[in-house]
Order: sequence, then structure tokens, then C-alpha cells
Amino acid sequence: MHAQPSRKDSPMPADAAPVAPLAAGTPLSDDTEQGLPIPQRYWAMLVIALALTLAVLDSAIANVALPTIARNLNASAAGSIWVVNAYQLAITISLLPLASLGDRIGYRRIYLGGLILFTVASFGCALSTSLPTLALARVVQGFGAAGIMSVNTALVRMIYPPAQLGRGVAINAMVVAVSSAVGPTVASGVLAVATWPWLFAINVPIGIAAIVGGFKALPMNPGHESPYDYLSAVMNAFVFGLLIFAVDGLGHGEHFGWVAVQALGAVVIGYFFVRRQLTQPAPLLPIDLLRIPVFALSIGTSVCSFCAQMLAFVSLPFLLQDALGFSQVETGLLITPWPAVIIIAAPIAGVLSDKVSSGWLGGVGLAAMTVGLLLLATLGAHPEPMQIAWRMALCGAGFGIFQSPNNRTMLSAAPRERSGGASGMLGT
Repeated sequence: MHAQPSRKDSPMPADAAPVAPLAAGTPLSDDTEQGLPIPQRYWAMLVIALALTLAVLDSAIANVALPTIARNLNASAAGSIWVVNAYQLAITISLLPLASLGDRIGYRRIYLGGLILFTVASFGCALSTSLPTLALARVVQGFGAAGIMSVNTALVRMIYPPAQLGRGVAINAMVVAVSSAVGPTVASGVLAVATWPWLFAINVPIGIAAIVGGFKALPMNPGHESPYDYLSAVMNAFVFGLLIFAVDGLGHGEHFGWVAVQALGAVVIGYFFVRRQLTQPAPLLPIDLLRIPVFALSIGTSVCSFCAQMLAFVSLPFLLQDALGFSQVETGLLITPWPAVIIIAAPIAGVLSDKVSSGWLGGVGLAAMTVGLLLLATLGAHPEPMQIAWRMALCGAGFGIFQSPNNRTMLSAAPRERSGGASGMLGT
């Protein structure tokens, strides 16, 4: 388990005979780890990109639409938050269980099942006439999104040959960055010409197209017959669910005693959950993968980088509007260079990671992001817009340069049969 991933597979020579496209759902054996042939590879990645866009975009657009939804459904501001919370909670508690199930029954089945569930639930969201029914539909939609997000990088590992894996991982990073960046714009555009149910209705035709394409293009891995650990799946849901409720309650000023009980419950159940995972050959919480030093290091740096980015995204609007006096529109424009540069940097870094040391690339990226954050933190009292914009761009470039090589290293470090566990850990 501590051995580094093999790099013996290499691209086929230019004069090699062309490979016939695989039939839909053809299992990939250990002897055919060269990924999918072209153009099937491109169609498969298009399906991955479409579904991942829907899952990420639906989180961003709901935030923008909350006030409109609350007014239309006669709901309170506090109650309408569950339109967002229900979706995020369902995703978080089910990512690891679905990734573990994908290792057993195949990533293609989990992905397509999640995509079908997401599409049907989107239609349910569009038809909702009350807050409870919308929140329930969002829970179902969240479980569908978890099916998409839990195994998408595991599928990428099957789609691309090992020597080109960085390119596939980079496409994933770019799709997430683009979807996050354009989410508010898409929501504002839809609400300008239509009512809020159309925010969810537009998912349906795109989802159907992705489902049809997925059945035709996505490969199928053989899986294994180990029994599924249902108790661990329930314990995982309680740990993450209680932890999210505790943090959310603390942030919204709920009674400290109730928050403490939730946090204590998460810790106690988490203790027995981890102990149970130590006895499993292929644990739902991939502790076996965390014993691989490079995997553990990649997970740790990924957590730190995402925390730094999201803390900045939350605090920067307050800095720009309250302290520096910029308008809401100006604030949005000034923050845009960050995700915009990620779109450019992530694919370039992904291609380079197939040829250059991922450690060096990741280190350079983290250093650039750190410098950018320090420069933002030391802005003067009256900065010019361009002084802010280039600092944002530096942060985005650093994050993009770091993310693709780091994700490639993380995925490559895991044994091929544990790609689902690695993908679920990355998604979580």
C-alpha cells in the first residue's frame, strides 16, 4: 500500500495501429489502462464536464436566488436558507458512502445514477410551490450531485492514460472554477427574464443530454465483491451532519449548549467511526490511503488551500465594500480576476504536471497564492482598482497552478482499485 504508483505505462508511438473505440460500458481491465481511445475520450470528458457543471452551478445560483424564492414562497429569510443547506448537507454526508459503493459496483453506475436523480430532482424543484417541498427536492438533488461529485475524478483516471492524467484532472479543476465563477451571473441573467423555477428547469434538458451521452461514452470498471459497510455509511452521515449543524449553529448564534451537544455527538460517533474503519480492508473513510505519505500530504495541502481561498472569498466583499467603499457591482468585477485566471492556469498546470514534478509546480502555486493574499491583506487605505485586480489575479494563478498537479498526485498515489475512495476524499 505504500508503493508509489507505477509509471510504466507510456503513450502509444505515433506509428502504432489505431485502437478501436470501446463499446458503451466496456469494462477496463488491468491490461488496458491506456484510457479510452479518441474520440470516445472527448465525449466521455464532455459528459463529465456537463454533469459537474450542473452540480457546482446549482449551489451558486441558489445563493443568489434566495431572496426571490423567499418572497415568492412567503418564507422567512432564516427558513429560506434551507434551500442551500439541504443541498449542501445531502452532498456532504453521502460523498464518501457513494465513492465506496462505486469501488464495489462501478463508478459509471454511481455517476449515471446520480445524474438521473439530479435531473429528476431538478424538475421537482421547478414544480415546487412551498418551501418544504422545495427543500425536500433539494435534498434529493444533493444526493444526485453527490453521485456525480464522488466518483468523477475516478472516472477521469479511467478515461485518460496515466501519462496524460494531469490533463483530465485539469479539465475538472477548470470546470469547477468556471461554474463557481459564472454561477451568480447565470442566476442574475435567468431571473432578469424568467421566474426562479427556471433556475432549476434549465438543468433538465442539459441533464438528459448528459445521461444519453454517459450511457454511450463512459467506461465501466469491474469493481469488487466485498460486502458494503452500511453501518459505516450511517455513522459517516451522523458525523458530518452533526458537525455541519454545530458549525452552522455557532455561526448563527444558536444556544451554546445545543451547539456543544451536536459537536460532542460528532466527536463521539467520529471516534467509533474511525476505529471501525481501521478494521476494514477497503474502508469507507479511506484511512488506508492516508497511510500513503504523498496522498496524506496532498490531502492536507488541498484542505489548507481551499480554506484559504474560501475564507478570502467570504471576507473580500466586506473589505472592498465596507472598508474601501466600492459598490456591489465593482466588488464583483474586482474579484472576477481570481476565478478567471484559474480557468487559464489550471489547464496549463495540468499539462505541465505530466512532464514536470508536481511537487515543484504545487510549491510554486502555493507560494504565489500566499504572496497574493499577503499583498491583498496589506492594501493601502485608497487603492486603485488595478492594484486590487492584479493581486486577485496572482492569487488565482497560484491556486490554479497548485490545484491540478496536487489533484493528479493525489489520484495517482492511490491504488487503481481504490480510485473511488481517493475521488470521494477529494470531493469531501
